[in-house]
Amino acid sequence: MMRGRLAFAAFVMARSMIAAGLPIPPVEWQPWAPRAEIAPRTYIDTIQCRRPAGALVISGASNSAAFGGWEHKVADVSAGKWYRFTAWYRTEGVPFKSRQVVARLDWSAQDGKRIGWPDLAWRVSGEGPWKRMSLDAPAPKGASSVKVQLHLLNAPQGSVWWDDISFDSIDAPPSRPVSVAAVNLRPSGSKSAEENLRRFSELVRRDVPAGTDVILLPEGITVVSNGRTYVEVAEPVPGPATERLGELARSKKAWIVAGVYERDGQAVYNTAVLIDRTGRVTGKYRKVYLPREETEAGLTPGEGHPVFETDFGRVGMMICWDLQFPGPAQAMALQGAEVLLMPIWGGSEILGRARAIENRVFLVSSGYDYPAQIVDPSGEILATTTAQGTVALSTIDLNRRYEERWLGEVRGRFMKEVRRP
Repeated sequence: MMRGRLAFAAFVMARSMIAAGLPIPPVEWQPWAPRAEIAPRTYIDTIQCRRPAGALVISGASNSAAFGGWEHKVADVSAGKWYRFTAWYRTEGVPFKSRQVVARLDWSAQDGKRIGWPDLAWRVSGEGPWKRMSLDAPAPKGASSVKVQLHLLNAPQGSVWWDDISFDSIDAPPSRPVSVAAVNLRPSGSKSAEENLRRFSELVRRDVPAGTDVILLPEGITVVSNGRTYVEVAEPVPGPATERLGELARSKKAWIVAGVYERDGQAVYNTAVLIDRTGRVTGKYRKVYLPREETEAGLTPGEGHPVFETDFGRVGMMICWDLQFPGPAQAMALQGAEVLLMPIWGGSEILGRARAIENRVFLVSSGYDYPAQIVDPSGEILATTTAQGTVALSTIDLNRRYEERWLGEVRGRFMKEVRRP
């Protein structure tokens, strides 16, 4: 009778902790490994910790095959309801933290068998040695419990400390709609960069609806069809072209991305500029993968694949030939980019859809010999146009979960399972 009361008390305490968002005490965790011979060393450290109860430690124990860690079962979850997992961690001797430090939610049905697929936490924030990892996820249909799992993967000389771990019920996140416009225009018969800019502005003012969040223009908008060379139209950024685009952004109260040619000292770059709703240049990307034709014309490759925070989400930019290689899109996705905006001249639409699918991002393109197109993370084309002087329009939802029947929510798997160079 006493044992039953204690079990009931533990159950009530666990439920109240979830409701209150309290940390799960270390004593409520159990070691776990798929096989005893590859089990890592696990212990509670009351010295290197954030809270007095101590941190859960997993050590590779000089075993390159070691995989496992700690597990805590939460009973009485509700199918369809959303939950938030958060934990703080620090590491020593772990070379690939994004892949080797693993936290996940493994859902179970009433009979104890796995249901759905585990959700992997990948969002990390925080400065200093302790980082915060978090995940928001819905319990799948038929779920009645979940195992909160903390792992260290194949890090023989490494250790990870986990502390301040919580699992809370939350409201379902609202949708996060973003209205996107991609322009299809080749201003044939133009005589100058200024005339090109005027024609692009006229089309945007006429056909892009009010309330659009981001507008994408093609690659090289100051050189196409006007008989000029890259070097002849190159100018500083910010400069006259971005000032004209800034006026357009202010008038539409929208973000604009466009391809221009940038001069910086003796170098000339194929550059995509990011202009905010007030008309200010807030970011730029210099094309990294230059084809032979551009290097022979005297262009210089850029370095790095930055991502940028906007008022609607995190974006990255790539340009034309970048599409031919998996690295640029992957680099930005791994930095948390949600939307990739691609000014392009021409290229493979198959590769465009592939980059969206493999990185689980939205890919928006605007080109001349490539459609103005909006592709979702599953590779579905949401809007497309190849007709001159038209605009592809779609509203995307950055909070939508994209799941595959045999894989589950793939963005988390990509972020945790990809092998980075």
